[in-house]
Amino acid sequence: MMNTVNESQRTLYPYVTGSSVIAIKYKDGILMAADMGGSYGSTLRYKSIERLKPIGKHSLLGASGEISDFQEILRYLDELMRNKFNPLWNSLILGGVKNGQKYLGTVNMIGVNFEDNHVATGLGNHLARPILREEWNENLTFEEGVKLLEKCMHVLLYRDRSAVNKIQISKITEEGATVFPPFSLKTYWEFSAFRNPTAGAEGSW
Repeated sequence: MMNTVNESQRTLYPYVTGSSVIAIKYKDGILMAADMGGSYGSTLRYKSIERLKPIGKHSLLGASGEISDFQEILRYLDELMRNKFNPLWNSLILGGVKNGQKYLGTVNMIGVNFEDNHVATGLGNHLARPILREEWNENLTFEEGVKLLEKCMHVLLYRDRSAVNKIQISKITEEGATVFPPFSLKTYWEFSAFRNPTAGAEGSW
């Protein structure tokens, strides 16, 4: 006899999506950064979407991917529901500090996950993590950690068409989580490669 109970269907085609999230361990806890852009297809439609959220007293959650699915994940956290390979369209970063121990990990929409001293989602995996591998160290101060995240977000702004220059940074320590007010990165668009992007690329469109 066929099962007549219809399972709920998750997002098959994302509509409004957020780009990369980057996070690092620093001397006192975890720092996380994300821009505030929301792309509707290839159109950067929204510029004030928050994608960093405190979870309880000891954790921070950052998300790239489908924005409405992230909102649903936040609701699900209270219910601790498990997905049966009917995934929500997100890559998540979770960071926390408790009893002197720091945790930083990431998981994608099909459950691939790992922990590290620095993690990133989206294009941040390809553009920001090489910078983090070169410049991160476990004794970074808060100010040094923020400066490093800003450097990574600058690279993403210039290279990721879905990124915007309005970003948020958050931190979590033993004392709890803080999501700082959004601010704008200073930009410089006069690099020669920006002024003449086809120079040296004969035969291109």
